[in-house]
Amino acid sequence: MENNDENNKQNNQNDILGQLFFGKYHCIEKLGHGAFGSIYKAEYNGNYYALKFEKIENNINLLENEAIIMNYLKGPNIPYVNSFGSNSKYNILVMQLLGKSLESIFEEKKVFSVKTVSMLGYQFVSILENIHNRHIIHRDIKPDNFVMGLNDLSQYVYILDFGFAKKYRSSRTLEQFPFVDRRKIIGTARYASINALRGYEQSRRDDLESVGYILVYFLKGKLPWMGIQAKTKEEKYKKILQKKLDIPTKELCENLPEEMEIILDYVKNLEYTENPDYEMLRGYFNSMIRKDHSKFDYIYDWTTHEDRSKRKIVSSRSDLDSTQNRKSTFATYKNNYDSRDENNDIYLTIKKNNNNKKGNNLNNNMIIEENEQNNDIVKTSNRSKEEENIIISKRRNQRLNSINNDNENICCTACNIF
Repeated sequence: MENNDENNKQNNQNDILGQLFFGKYHCIEKLGHGAFGSIYKAEYNGNYYALKFEKIENNINLLENEAIIMNYLKGPNIPYVNSFGSNSKYNILVMQLLGKSLESIFEEKKVFSVKTVSMLGYQFVSILENIHNRHIIHRDIKPDNFVMGLNDLSQYVYILDFGFAKKYRSSRTLEQFPFVDRRKIIGTARYASINALRGYEQSRRDDLESVGYILVYFLKGKLPWMGIQAKTKEEKYKKILQKKLDIPTKELCENLPEEMEIILDYVKNLEYTENPDYEMLRGYFNSMIRKDHSKFDYIYDWTTHEDRSKRKIVSSRSDLDSTQNRKSTFATYKNNYDSRDENNDIYLTIKKNNNNKKGNNLNNNMIIEENEQNNDIVKTSNRSKEEENIIISKRRNQRLNSINNDNENICCTACNIF
């Protein structure tokens, strides 16, 4: 069985490595893989990109949801998206190439300092505030899904993997969708909130509780529920939940800055519809830095002396937004993400842009607009015949809706770390 798995991985790699996608992106190196796909480094015209592949035969289809949400959220700390499409075997997402994940950095360091954790926590909260203000929750917050930027953006944290992300409220009325006891788990059990492990509908509080567990993990090097043994995954999830329920926050945060206990207690006691006080949380991280006699200078435990001398701090959020997206060539989504909030559906039509304004590079691009009259995702563009061989997947709205509403059936099978 293991040999078959290895052979399948090798065959998949042979299908991708050295191949050309979208008629221009040449895959030159494998960067990593997960339960639902692989990521490769690709080169085009002297620039480098990350290509994410999801096998169509898996019938999971998270990548299209991820592409839509990432481009809707585009801005600081969100990787820009260049293209999304599919061939006979894979759904393919072309996106900004970024640096190492915080999980891989942590595996090398084994523990992070109070200063580093405070700077990371501050950025985590700001990133989630921006996402939540756009009516989206992530639902799979873990160290693997936070990565550092590259080159002049290497000091900033980015968030990845929006396959499980969904809307939590109406973007018109701001009314939160009803609380539901689904009895299914979405996310990574190690970092999932107590309510998520109970199978409850998630909201902003759950993303923030996961952040709290990540930061304790970074400061201590472990969590009390790591290494729990069980005969089945369901049994393991129950044991992890019980451990999280049994251990007091004071004990979990023993020998840590007192602010960590305050932060965790606060996020764990938020109500389902409650608006978190993000500014207060950032204040606690600033307090941790001051008490540590440090300063918020974006110099982390892993920052080398060479990197320090090269580092250029982007002074404002607008500057960061401009810097991050300067190479993005993917067409923009309209900001009104949904057309029918009442059933959390998404209606999109991809249309050719007939208004090529001066300064806009629209070659090989598409504009994605909403259309309540058409539930399909339809592609019309000015691509060449060669590029037409890789098509935008035509899926009915039910499939997008199933990603948002039915992917609880996937439970934690997406996550190999518990």
